[in-house]
Amino acid sequence: MRKSVPEIERVLRLLKSKYGPNPHTQLKHRNNTDLFVAVLLSPQCTDKQTNNVTNGLFKKYRSFRDYADADINQLSADLSGLNYYKTKARNLKAASLMITERFKGRIPKTITELMELPGVGRKVANVMLNEGFGIDEGIAVDTHCAVVARRLGYSRSRDPKKIEQDLLRKVPKSEWGVTSNLFIELGRDTCKAARKECTRCVLQNICPSSTI
Repeated sequence: MRKSVPEIERVLRLLKSKYGPNPHTQLKHRNNTDLFVAVLLSPQCTDKQTNNVTNGLFKKYRSFRDYADADINQLSADLSGLNYYKTKARNLKAASLMITERFKGRIPKTITELMELPGVGRKVANVMLNEGFGIDEGIAVDTHCAVVARRLGYSRSRDPKKIEQDLLRKVPKSEWGVTSNLFIELGRDTCKAARKECTRCVLQNICPSSTI
């Protein structure tokens, strides 16, 4: 018999017991400038791929002014290890210029202002706010998070925006920030998009998609 959709509080409790109470992004950074750049560059790439590129990038560029003043061809070359690197180079340069001039060198702290920056969507904005400032205005939905949300029965959509809205209605606001990272940890570990490994999953007894 198919299992019912589990209570989110129980799911989060089990995930915390497995992956820790407050997991963080695996994107390497020294400060919020690095974090913003890493998150901006991460879409359509693995964290490992992004970290490989930013390892050298952060040694060369230290501030948003550095990125804003960079030659676009050189910046593109520096990002060539990423998917869509030319587009990301243009967005990074333009976003850095806007942060430097409009926001006086400071990263905005609201999702509305962040999403005015080139290349910044809700996922990037949510990660920046949560990881950088401890502010939870939403839930960052990446591929892992989306797969886990659907398999648990919390959403039927494949649209990240709709999945986020479905999760926001179910997850207590105090847990918004940690939910994405916990779902991502589960997605990387056992609930992979291509192949789920239910026998190793901490949610095997309550997940409606479990093969156990």
